[in-house]
Amino acid sequence: MPRLTTATAFLALCAAPALAVEKADVLTTYADIAQAGYSDSLASARVLKAAVDALIATPSAETLAAARSAWIAARVPYQQTEVFRFGNAIVDDWEGKVNAWPLDEGLIDYVDASYGGATDENAYAALNVVANPSFTLSGEEVDASAITPEFLAEVLHEADEVESNVATGYHAIEFLLWGQDLNGTDHGAGNRPFTDYATGEACTGGNCDRRAAYLVAATDLLISDLDWMAAQWGEGGAARATLLADPDAGIVAMLTGMGSLSYGEQAGERMKLGVMLNDPEEEHDCFSDNTHNSHYYDGLGIRNVYYGEYVGIDGTMVSGASLSELVAAADPQVDAELRAALDYTMGELGQLKAAAEGGFSYDQMLARGNAAGEALIMSAVDGLVSQTKSIERAVSALNLDQIGFEGSDSLDDPNSVFQ
Repeated sequence: MPRLTTATAFLALCAAPALAVEKADVLTTYADIAQAGYSDSLASARVLKAAVDALIATPSAETLAAARSAWIAARVPYQQTEVFRFGNAIVDDWEGKVNAWPLDEGLIDYVDASYGGATDENAYAALNVVANPSFTLSGEEVDASAITPEFLAEVLHEADEVESNVATGYHAIEFLLWGQDLNGTDHGAGNRPFTDYATGEACTGGNCDRRAAYLVAATDLLISDLDWMAAQWGEGGAARATLLADPDAGIVAMLTGMGSLSYGEQAGERMKLGVMLNDPEEEHDCFSDNTHNSHYYDGLGIRNVYYGEYVGIDGTMVSGASLSELVAAADPQVDAELRAALDYTMGELGQLKAAAEGGFSYDQMLARGNAAGEALIMSAVDGLVSQTKSIERAVSALNLDQIGFEGSDSLDDPNSVFQ
Protein backbone atom coordinates (compact mmCIF):
# COMPACT_ATOMS: atom_id res chain seq x y z
CA MET A 1 0.00 0.00 0.00
CA PRO A 2 1.51 3.40 -0.90
CA ARG A 3 2.39 5.47 2.16
CA LEU A 4 1.49 9.15 2.48
CA THR A 5 4.49 11.47 2.52
CA THR A 6 4.67 14.13 5.20
CA ALA A 7 3.84 16.77 2.62
CA THR A 8 0.83 14.99 1.13
CA ALA A 9 -0.49 14.08 4.58
CA PHE A 10 -0.19 17.72 5.65
CA LEU A 11 -2.01 18.92 2.55
CA ALA A 12 -4.74 16.33 3.03
CA LEU A 13 -5.30 17.42 6.63
CA CYS A 14 -5.33 21.11 5.68
CA ALA A 15 -7.86 20.44 2.93
CA ALA A 16 -10.15 18.45 5.22
CA PRO A 17 -9.85 19.59 8.83
CA ALA A 18 -11.28 17.28 11.44
CA LEU A 19 -14.75 18.26 12.56
CA ALA A 20 -16.23 17.22 15.84
CA VAL A 21 -19.20 14.93 15.28
CA GLU A 22 -21.53 13.18 17.67
CA LYS A 23 -21.51 9.38 17.85
CA ALA A 24 -25.30 9.37 17.60
CA ASP A 25 -25.12 11.22 14.27
CA VAL A 26 -22.51 8.78 12.94
CA LEU A 27 -24.74 5.88 13.94
CA THR A 28 -27.77 7.47 12.30
CA THR A 29 -25.84 7.68 9.01
CA TYR A 30 -24.83 4.05 9.40
CA ALA A 31 -28.44 2.99 9.97
CA ASP A 32 -29.59 5.11 7.02
CA ILE A 33 -27.03 3.40 4.77
CA ALA A 34 -28.15 -0.02 6.02
CA GLN A 35 -31.80 0.81 5.35
CA ALA A 36 -30.97 2.09 1.86
CA GLY A 37 -28.82 -0.95 1.05
CA TYR A 38 -31.40 -3.48 2.15
CA SER A 39 -34.18 -1.49 0.45
CA ASP A 40 -32.21 -1.51 -2.80
CA SER A 41 -31.61 -5.24 -2.35
CA LEU A 42 -35.36 -5.70 -1.96
CA ALA A 43 -36.11 -3.62 -5.05
CA SER A 44 -33.55 -5.61 -7.06
CA ALA A 45 -35.03 -8.89 -5.84
CA ARG A 46 -38.44 -7.77 -7.06
CA VAL A 47 -36.94 -7.11 -10.50
CA LEU A 48 -35.43 -10.59 -10.34
CA LYS A 49 -38.86 -12.00 -9.47
CA ALA A 50 -40.38 -10.40 -12.57
CA ALA A 51 -37.62 -11.94 -14.69
CA VAL A 52 -38.12 -15.34 -13.07
CA ASP A 53 -41.86 -15.16 -13.72
CA ALA A 54 -41.15 -14.34 -17.37
CA LEU A 55 -38.78 -17.30 -17.63
CA ILE A 56 -41.35 -19.70 -16.19
CA ALA A 57 -44.14 -18.32 -18.38
CA THR A 58 -42.10 -18.39 -21.59
CA PRO A 59 -38.90 -20.41 -21.30
CA SER A 60 -36.32 -19.30 -23.87
CA ALA A 61 -32.66 -18.46 -24.14
CA GLU A 62 -33.64 -14.79 -23.91
CA THR A 63 -35.77 -15.04 -20.76
CA LEU A 64 -33.14 -17.19 -19.04
CA ALA A 65 -30.44 -14.66 -19.91
CA ALA A 66 -32.62 -11.85 -18.57
CA ALA A 67 -33.18 -13.70 -15.29
CA ARG A 68 -29.45 -14.29 -14.94
CA SER A 69 -28.74 -10.60 -15.59
CA ALA A 70 -31.31 -9.63 -12.96
CA TRP A 71 -29.64 -11.95 -10.45
CA ILE A 72 -26.23 -10.40 -11.09
CA ALA A 73 -27.70 -6.90 -10.71
CA ALA A 74 -29.37 -7.93 -7.46
CA ARG A 75 -25.98 -8.85 -6.00
CA VAL A 76 -24.65 -5.29 -6.32
CA PRO A 77 -26.62 -3.70 -3.46
CA TYR A 78 -26.77 -6.84 -1.35
CA GLN A 79 -23.02 -7.39 -1.22
CA GLN A 80 -22.62 -3.84 0.05
CA THR A 81 -24.74 -4.79 3.07
CA GLU A 82 -22.46 -7.61 4.22
CA VAL A 83 -20.50 -5.11 6.30
CA PHE A 84 -23.50 -5.00 8.67
CA ARG A 85 -22.76 -8.58 9.66
CA PHE A 86 -20.57 -9.59 12.60
CA GLY A 87 -21.40 -6.52 14.70
CA ASN A 88 -25.21 -6.67 14.56
CA ALA A 89 -26.76 -9.80 16.04
CA ILE A 90 -30.03 -9.25 14.19
CA VAL A 91 -28.18 -9.47 10.87
CA ASP A 92 -26.04 -12.45 11.88
CA ASP A 93 -29.09 -14.43 13.01
CA TRP A 94 -30.82 -13.74 9.68
CA GLU A 95 -28.05 -13.73 7.08
CA GLY A 96 -27.79 -17.52 6.71
CA LYS A 97 -31.22 -17.60 5.08
CA VAL A 98 -30.25 -15.26 2.25
CA ASN A 99 -26.55 -15.64 1.51
CA ALA A 100 -25.35 -18.94 3.01
CA TRP A 101 -22.44 -20.49 1.10
CA PRO A 102 -21.07 -22.95 0.10
CA LEU A 103 -23.96 -25.29 -0.60
CA ASP A 104 -24.39 -28.94 -1.54
CA GLU A 105 -26.39 -28.29 -4.68
CA GLY A 106 -27.35 -31.95 -5.06
CA LEU A 107 -29.83 -31.34 -2.25
CA ILE A 108 -31.83 -29.18 -4.64
CA ASP A 109 -31.65 -30.59 -8.18
CA TYR A 110 -29.85 -32.95 -10.50
CA VAL A 111 -26.07 -32.84 -10.63
CA ASP A 112 -23.34 -34.36 -12.78
CA ALA A 113 -22.27 -37.92 -11.98
CA SER A 114 -18.86 -36.59 -10.92
CA TYR A 115 -20.54 -34.82 -8.00
CA GLY A 116 -21.00 -38.10 -6.13
CA GLY A 117 -23.69 -38.87 -3.59
CA ALA A 118 -24.36 -38.88 0.11
CA THR A 119 -21.37 -38.42 2.41
CA ASP A 120 -20.63 -39.08 6.06
CA GLU A 121 -20.94 -35.34 6.65
CA ASN A 122 -24.18 -34.95 4.70
CA ALA A 123 -26.58 -37.78 4.04
CA TYR A 124 -28.71 -35.43 1.89
CA ALA A 125 -25.95 -34.03 -0.34
CA ALA A 126 -27.61 -35.61 -3.40
CA LEU A 127 -31.25 -35.71 -2.24
CA ASN A 128 -32.55 -33.83 -5.32
CA VAL A 129 -35.81 -32.59 -3.86
CA VAL A 130 -36.89 -31.39 -7.32
CA ALA A 131 -37.10 -35.03 -8.40
CA ASN A 132 -38.54 -36.37 -5.13
CA PRO A 133 -41.98 -35.29 -3.91
CA SER A 134 -41.38 -37.29 -0.73
CA PHE A 135 -38.29 -38.35 1.17
CA THR A 136 -37.15 -39.45 4.61
CA LEU A 137 -35.51 -36.86 6.84
CA SER A 138 -34.15 -37.80 10.25
CA GLY A 139 -36.26 -40.97 10.21
CA GLU A 140 -39.51 -39.21 9.30
CA GLU A 141 -41.35 -39.20 5.99
CA VAL A 142 -41.54 -35.70 4.48
CA ASP A 143 -44.24 -34.60 2.06
CA ALA A 144 -42.48 -32.41 -0.52
CA SER A 145 -45.27 -32.49 -3.09
CA ALA A 146 -45.76 -28.72 -2.74
CA ILE A 147 -42.57 -26.66 -2.95
CA THR A 148 -43.44 -23.47 -1.11
CA PRO A 149 -41.43 -20.74 0.65
CA GLU A 150 -42.49 -22.25 3.98
CA PHE A 151 -41.30 -25.72 2.97
CA LEU A 152 -37.91 -24.37 1.89
CA ALA A 153 -37.41 -22.27 5.01
CA GLU A 154 -38.82 -24.56 7.66
CA VAL A 155 -38.07 -28.08 6.36
CA LEU A 156 -35.33 -28.15 3.75
CA HIS A 157 -32.94 -25.33 4.68
CA GLU A 158 -30.08 -26.74 6.76
CA ALA A 159 -31.86 -30.12 6.77
CA ASP A 160 -30.64 -32.44 9.52
CA GLU A 161 -28.77 -29.40 10.94
CA VAL A 162 -26.15 -29.59 8.19
CA GLU A 163 -24.96 -26.10 7.24
CA SER A 164 -24.16 -27.03 3.63
CA ASN A 165 -27.81 -28.00 3.05
CA VAL A 166 -28.51 -24.51 1.78
CA ALA A 167 -32.00 -24.53 0.30
CA THR A 168 -32.78 -20.80 0.24
CA GLY A 169 -31.31 -17.46 -0.72
CA TYR A 170 -29.22 -16.02 -3.51
CA HIS A 171 -27.03 -19.07 -4.10
CA ALA A 172 -29.90 -21.56 -4.33
CA ILE A 173 -31.45 -19.26 -6.95
CA GLU A 174 -28.07 -18.92 -8.66
CA PHE A 175 -27.79 -22.70 -8.99
CA LEU A 176 -31.31 -22.96 -10.40
CA LEU A 177 -30.48 -20.34 -13.05
CA TRP A 178 -26.99 -21.48 -14.05
CA GLY A 179 -26.64 -25.08 -12.93
CA GLN A 180 -23.27 -26.50 -11.98
CA ASP A 181 -20.10 -24.95 -13.33
CA LEU A 182 -18.28 -28.03 -14.66
CA ASN A 183 -15.41 -26.10 -16.24
CA GLY A 184 -12.99 -26.49 -13.35
CA THR A 185 -10.35 -23.77 -13.64
CA ASP A 186 -11.10 -23.23 -17.33
CA HIS A 187 -13.13 -20.25 -18.50
CA GLY A 188 -16.91 -20.63 -18.33
CA ALA A 189 -19.85 -20.57 -15.91
CA GLY A 190 -22.72 -22.98 -15.41
CA ASN A 191 -24.74 -23.71 -18.54
CA ARG A 192 -28.20 -24.88 -17.49
CA PRO A 193 -30.43 -24.96 -20.60
CA PHE A 194 -33.63 -22.92 -20.66
CA THR A 195 -35.42 -26.17 -21.52
CA ASP A 196 -35.00 -27.18 -17.87
CA TYR A 197 -38.07 -24.94 -17.43
CA ALA A 198 -39.93 -26.10 -20.53
CA THR A 199 -43.21 -28.00 -20.48
CA GLY A 200 -44.16 -31.34 -21.95
CA GLU A 201 -41.71 -33.23 -24.12
CA ALA A 202 -39.43 -30.19 -24.43
CA CYS A 203 -38.52 -30.48 -20.74
CA THR A 204 -34.91 -31.42 -20.05
CA GLY A 205 -33.52 -32.56 -16.74
CA GLY A 206 -36.90 -33.92 -15.72
CA ASN A 207 -39.45 -32.42 -13.32
CA CYS A 208 -39.48 -29.01 -14.97
CA ASP A 209 -42.68 -28.03 -13.19
CA ARG A 210 -41.17 -28.74 -9.77
CA ARG A 211 -37.93 -26.95 -10.70
CA ALA A 212 -39.99 -23.92 -11.69
CA ALA A 213 -41.94 -24.11 -8.43
CA TYR A 214 -38.68 -24.23 -6.48
CA LEU A 215 -37.24 -21.20 -8.31
CA VAL A 216 -40.41 -19.18 -7.74
CA ALA A 217 -40.64 -20.17 -4.07
CA ALA A 218 -36.97 -19.35 -3.41
CA THR A 219 -37.32 -15.95 -5.07
CA ASP A 220 -40.51 -15.14 -3.17
CA LEU A 221 -38.79 -16.12 0.08
CA LEU A 222 -35.80 -13.91 -0.71
CA ILE A 223 -38.14 -10.96 -1.22
CA SER A 224 -39.94 -11.51 2.09
CA ASP A 225 -36.63 -11.92 3.95
CA LEU A 226 -35.22 -8.70 2.48
CA ASP A 227 -38.46 -6.86 3.14
CA TRP A 228 -38.21 -7.84 6.80
CA MET A 229 -34.58 -6.74 7.14
CA ALA A 230 -35.12 -3.40 5.40
CA ALA A 231 -37.87 -2.68 7.93
CA GLN A 232 -35.56 -3.45 10.85
CA TRP A 233 -33.32 -0.53 9.83
CA GLY A 234 -36.17 1.91 9.26
CA GLU A 235 -37.60 4.31 11.81
CA GLY A 236 -38.78 2.27 14.79
CA GLY A 237 -37.06 -0.89 13.51
CA ALA A 238 -35.33 -3.20 15.94
CA ALA A 239 -31.88 -2.98 14.33
CA ARG A 240 -31.88 0.83 14.36
CA ALA A 241 -33.23 1.02 17.91
CA THR A 242 -30.62 -1.42 19.25
CA LEU A 243 -27.82 0.44 17.49
CA LEU A 244 -28.82 3.87 18.78
CA ALA A 245 -29.53 2.71 22.34
CA ASP A 246 -25.82 2.55 23.24
CA PRO A 247 -23.58 4.85 21.14
CA ASP A 248 -20.32 3.26 22.28
CA ALA A 249 -21.57 -0.25 21.51
CA GLY A 250 -22.88 1.03 18.18
CA ILE A 251 -19.46 2.33 17.14
CA VAL A 252 -17.96 -1.00 18.17
CA ALA A 253 -20.53 -2.76 15.96
CA MET A 254 -19.50 -0.63 12.98
CA LEU A 255 -15.80 -1.36 13.40
CA THR A 256 -16.42 -5.04 14.14
CA GLY A 257 -18.30 -5.45 10.89
CA MET A 258 -15.63 -3.61 8.91
CA GLY A 259 -12.71 -5.54 10.38
CA SER A 260 -14.31 -8.98 10.34
CA LEU A 261 -15.52 -8.74 6.75
CA SER A 262 -12.21 -7.27 5.63
CA TYR A 263 -10.00 -9.84 7.31
CA GLY A 264 -11.35 -13.28 8.13
CA GLU A 265 -14.35 -13.41 5.83
CA GLN A 266 -13.20 -11.75 2.61
CA ALA A 267 -9.38 -11.81 2.66
CA GLY A 268 -9.30 -15.25 4.26
CA GLU A 269 -12.26 -17.54 3.65
CA ARG A 270 -13.40 -16.09 0.33
CA MET A 271 -10.09 -15.26 -1.31
CA LYS A 272 -6.83 -16.66 0.09
CA LEU A 273 -8.30 -20.09 0.85
CA GLY A 274 -9.27 -20.57 -2.79
CA VAL A 275 -5.76 -19.60 -3.91
CA MET A 276 -4.19 -22.02 -1.45
CA LEU A 277 -6.41 -24.90 -2.56
CA ASN A 278 -6.56 -23.90 -6.25
CA ASP A 279 -10.21 -24.84 -5.96
CA PRO A 280 -12.97 -23.13 -7.99
CA GLU A 281 -15.50 -24.61 -5.55
CA GLU A 282 -14.24 -21.96 -3.13
CA GLU A 283 -15.66 -19.21 -5.34
CA HIS A 284 -18.38 -17.23 -3.59
CA ASP A 285 -20.60 -16.98 -6.69
CA CYS A 286 -19.34 -20.24 -8.19
CA PHE A 287 -22.23 -21.14 -10.53
CA SER A 288 -22.40 -17.78 -12.28
CA ASP A 289 -18.70 -16.81 -12.21
CA ASN A 290 -19.76 -13.53 -10.62
CA THR A 291 -17.24 -13.78 -7.78
CA HIS A 292 -15.18 -10.79 -8.93
CA ASN A 293 -18.24 -8.57 -8.47
CA SER A 294 -19.05 -10.16 -5.13
CA HIS A 295 -15.57 -9.32 -3.83
CA TYR A 296 -15.63 -5.79 -5.26
CA TYR A 297 -18.95 -4.81 -3.70
CA ASP A 298 -18.04 -6.37 -0.35
CA GLY A 299 -15.02 -4.09 -0.34
CA LEU A 300 -17.12 -1.11 -1.35
CA GLY A 301 -19.52 -1.80 1.52
CA ILE A 302 -16.65 -1.50 4.00
CA ARG A 303 -15.60 1.81 2.45
CA ASN A 304 -19.20 3.06 2.48
CA VAL A 305 -19.45 2.61 6.24
CA TYR A 306 -16.22 4.44 6.99
CA TYR A 307 -16.89 7.32 4.60
CA GLY A 308 -20.53 7.58 5.65
CA GLU A 309 -21.90 7.45 2.13
CA TYR A 310 -23.74 5.05 -0.15
CA VAL A 311 -24.79 5.44 -3.78
CA GLY A 312 -28.11 3.69 -4.41
CA ILE A 313 -29.12 1.74 -7.49
CA ASP A 314 -30.96 4.83 -8.78
CA GLY A 315 -27.91 7.05 -8.23
CA THR A 316 -29.25 8.65 -5.05
CA MET A 317 -26.56 9.41 -2.48
CA VAL A 318 -27.15 8.64 1.19
CA SER A 319 -24.58 10.43 3.32
CA GLY A 320 -24.08 12.09 6.69
CA ALA A 321 -21.82 12.26 9.71
CA SER A 322 -19.14 9.61 9.22
CA LEU A 323 -16.91 7.30 11.19
CA SER A 324 -14.04 8.92 9.30
CA GLU A 325 -14.88 12.29 10.89
CA LEU A 326 -15.05 10.68 14.31
CA VAL A 327 -11.62 9.09 13.90
CA ALA A 328 -10.14 12.28 12.39
CA ALA A 329 -11.22 14.24 15.44
CA ALA A 330 -9.32 11.76 17.62
CA ASP A 331 -6.27 11.21 15.40
CA PRO A 332 -6.07 12.82 11.94
CA GLN A 333 -3.09 10.66 10.92
CA VAL A 334 -4.98 7.42 11.60
CA ASP A 335 -7.95 8.67 9.62
CA ALA A 336 -5.74 9.63 6.65
CA GLU A 337 -4.04 6.22 6.81
CA LEU A 338 -7.32 4.31 6.88
CA ARG A 339 -8.80 6.34 4.04
CA ALA A 340 -5.71 5.65 1.94
CA ALA A 341 -5.86 1.96 2.82
CA LEU A 342 -9.53 1.65 1.86
CA ASP A 343 -8.97 3.48 -1.41
CA TYR A 344 -5.94 1.33 -2.22
CA THR A 345 -7.90 -1.88 -1.60
CA MET A 346 -10.73 -0.72 -3.84
CA GLY A 347 -8.15 -0.10 -6.54
CA GLU A 348 -6.87 -3.66 -6.22
CA LEU A 349 -10.38 -5.12 -6.20
CA GLY A 350 -11.16 -2.94 -9.20
CA GLN A 351 -8.22 -4.42 -11.12
CA LEU A 352 -9.42 -7.94 -10.30
CA LYS A 353 -12.93 -7.03 -11.44
CA ALA A 354 -11.68 -5.46 -14.66
CA ALA A 355 -9.55 -8.51 -15.48
CA ALA A 356 -12.51 -10.87 -15.00
CA GLU A 357 -14.79 -8.68 -17.09
CA GLY A 358 -12.07 -8.65 -19.76
CA GLY A 359 -12.21 -12.45 -20.07
CA PHE A 360 -9.73 -13.62 -17.42
CA SER A 361 -12.30 -15.34 -15.20
CA TYR A 362 -11.89 -15.90 -11.49
CA ASP A 363 -11.85 -19.68 -12.10
CA GLN A 364 -8.78 -19.24 -14.26
CA MET A 365 -7.09 -17.06 -11.66
CA LEU A 366 -7.38 -19.92 -9.17
CA ALA A 367 -5.63 -22.47 -11.40
CA ARG A 368 -2.45 -24.00 -10.01
CA GLY A 369 0.57 -22.30 -11.55
CA ASN A 370 -1.36 -19.28 -12.83
CA ALA A 371 0.99 -16.62 -11.48
CA ALA A 372 -0.91 -13.70 -12.98
CA GLY A 373 -4.19 -14.84 -11.42
CA GLU A 374 -2.63 -15.48 -8.03
CA ALA A 375 -1.01 -12.04 -8.11
CA LEU A 376 -4.34 -10.33 -8.84
CA ILE A 377 -6.12 -12.11 -6.00
CA MET A 378 -3.29 -11.86 -3.49
CA SER A 379 -2.73 -8.15 -4.15
CA ALA A 380 -6.35 -7.61 -3.11
CA VAL A 381 -5.92 -9.94 -0.13
CA ASP A 382 -2.85 -7.99 0.98
CA GLY A 383 -4.80 -4.75 0.67
CA LEU A 384 -7.63 -6.13 2.80
CA VAL A 385 -5.21 -7.37 5.47
CA SER A 386 -3.39 -4.04 5.52
CA GLN A 387 -6.61 -2.04 5.81
CA THR A 388 -7.66 -4.26 8.72
CA LYS A 389 -4.53 -3.18 10.57
CA SER A 390 -5.56 0.42 9.95
CA ILE A 391 -9.04 -0.38 11.28
CA GLU A 392 -7.38 -1.72 14.42
CA ARG A 393 -5.52 1.57 14.79
CA ALA A 394 -8.83 3.41 14.46
CA VAL A 395 -10.17 1.30 17.34
CA SER A 396 -7.20 2.40 19.45
CA ALA A 397 -7.58 6.04 18.41
CA LEU A 398 -11.17 6.01 19.66
CA ASN A 399 -10.07 4.47 22.99
CA LEU A 400 -12.39 1.53 22.53
CA ASP A 401 -11.83 -1.84 24.14
CA GLN A 402 -9.94 -4.20 21.87
CA ILE A 403 -12.31 -5.68 19.28
CA GLY A 404 -12.04 -9.28 18.16
CA PHE A 405 -12.29 -9.57 14.40
CA GLU A 406 -13.21 -12.80 12.60
CA GLY A 407 -10.13 -14.82 11.67
CA SER A 408 -9.31 -17.45 9.06
CA ASP A 409 -6.93 -20.40 9.14
CA SER A 410 -5.75 -19.40 5.67
CA LEU A 411 -4.35 -16.21 7.20
CA ASP A 412 -3.66 -17.20 10.81
CA ASP A 413 -2.54 -20.81 10.51
CA PRO A 414 -1.98 -21.68 6.82
CA ASN A 415 -0.44 -25.08 7.50
CA SER A 416 -3.64 -26.29 9.13
CA VAL A 417 -5.53 -25.82 5.85
CA PHE A 418 -3.78 -28.89 4.42
CA GLN A 419 -4.06 -31.11 7.51
